[in-house]
Amino acid sequence: MADEGRMKLSKLIDGKAISQKLRQDIAKEVAGLKEKGYTPGLAVVLVGEDPASRTYVSMKEKACQAAGIFSLEHKLPEDTPQADLLKLVEDLNHDERIDGILVQLPLPGHINSDRIIEAISPHKDVDGFHPYNFGMLVIGKPLFQPCTPYGIMKLLEVTGIDLKGKEVVVVGRSNIVGKPVAFMCLAKHATVTICHSRTVDLQAKVGQADVVIAAVGKAEMIKGAWIKPGAVVIDVGINRVGEKKLVGDVEFEAALERASAITPVPGGVGPMTITMLLANTVESCKQRMNKG
Repeated sequence: MADEGRMKLSKLIDGKAISQKLRQDIAKEVAGLKEKGYTPGLAVVLVGEDPASRTYVSMKEKACQAAGIFSLEHKLPEDTPQADLLKLVEDLNHDERIDGILVQLPLPGHINSDRIIEAISPHKDVDGFHPYNFGMLVIGKPLFQPCTPYGIMKLLEVTGIDLKGKEVVVVGRSNIVGKPVAFMCLAKHATVTICHSRTVDLQAKVGQADVVIAAVGKAEMIKGAWIKPGAVVIDVGINRVGEKKLVGDVEFEAALERASAITPVPGGVGPMTITMLLANTVESCKQRMNKG
């Protein structure tokens, strides 16, 4: 039993450990930029009092401090007019201290999120959500890659998983994860199928995959028995069950028996998102330095 336990542990893709190593590398890179007179700067805008958003913004602030990145927070009241938020974004677009602008989603209902995202300069869009950046990603020339898909690709890279020629099935079609990660895998020469909650015979599609990327947002929707033996499973889902338990979109214990590698929830993809936000901010600073 002890040997079996060790075998299972070796299957886990430890996003927390990989993220920590990447953040150390980012901090060294920031220190090098500072020696050249450039400090990467990130502005985070939070509108309202959504508890999850406040927690996430706080995590970003701490991550910036640890990496040596200048962080500027704007916390606005729930009833902030859209025009005021647009004005703030425009000011940040022209703020030379700021390399990245992140407007925390979701926004209050009276504000058009698309309008706000489109107002951010594509050259400061470190979330990678601007239509310009999405379009550049599609044609294989991304300026900034969306942070969660970027984190997924980095996990695969660091783990030594080569996507060339692999059958990748992405379950989920959001603009934030599903669609962009599909194009990223395509750029790595994978054959990609995008599925979703209304896909007919999802089990058969998943069962053909060498790599499954689950980002559908439904607790344990993908059953472990569907996973092809030896497949890699990347579980993006974070679903709360009961008061405290968090589970992914994949039935973890059953999938663990069949997968060659799998991300746990929590501790898999989650830690990578903020890390790649830092990486994008540093990249934006380097672009500013090269222009200067």
